[in-house]
Amino acid sequence: MILAVDLIELLSLPVIQRSGFGLLVAGTFMPVVGVLIIGFDILTVRFAIMHVALLGLALGLWIGVDPTLLALVLCAVIGTAVTPLAGRPGGLSGPMGLLMTITAAAALLVLSVSGVNANSAFTLLWGSILATRPADVVILIILALLVLGMFLWRRRELCLVLFDREVAVCSGVAVSAVTAVALLGVSVSIAASIRLTGALLIDSLTILPALAARNLAHSLSSMVRIAIVIGLAGNAVGFLLALELDLPPGPVLVMVAGVITITTYIKKGPSKHAQVPH
Repeated sequence: MILAVDLIELLSLPVIQRSGFGLLVAGTFMPVVGVLIIGFDILTVRFAIMHVALLGLALGLWIGVDPTLLALVLCAVIGTAVTPLAGRPGGLSGPMGLLMTITAAAALLVLSVSGVNANSAFTLLWGSILATRPADVVILIILALLVLGMFLWRRRELCLVLFDREVAVCSGVAVSAVTAVALLGVSVSIAASIRLTGALLIDSLTILPALAARNLAHSLSSMVRIAIVIGLAGNAVGFLLALELDLPPGPVLVMVAGVITITTYIKKGPSKHAQVPH
């Protein structure tokens, strides 16, 4: 365990300040992404996007382009391309499973053919909060502004689409456009945040705050607000606790977010009809 004096000294280090600031920025918009994931029922998308990001990282390392930037671009393209499939029977589950399998195989093939050290790509994919670069923070700030701006701008349309696509169409909402923007935001945000907690721990930034907020909210807007508060609080507490106990930040963040989420389920009690509030 680190003494209080040592913790203060740690917090004075630029790398710690940058990592903590990155987590706080992520906490302002990634829970919104989680709300969209739950609302559109696209839980499988995040797994597919992680594999797309791995392919982008592998290609970037091979051709000498910034791996994170290439992963972002590739995820943005894929997120936009799958939009027409969202309105079909069965949704995105099947296509995303196929995409996940193909991109994983393609990433491994690129790593094999290129001779790139696979550990380099997987290290980027699993991420490390303490390895956050200034460029990563800038990307997160830009995404935070875009995601929050998109939600505020299209809040009514999003509510209608999440409530009922047919009702949204009858109300004059451009459902395909709204869905495309949402999927694009989800895809790019997941790709950008992988460096913070890693692919396996990304849910601590997205799904868990959204699930906790769903148990406490009575409308989509309140769900978003509560999710952001929970995301910020969970990130701050988890990061400080990890530093205090000298433990890896990623797993500690997940445990803290998990405890908060479980607490909201206990408070809510059993329910047969859990859904996104409208």
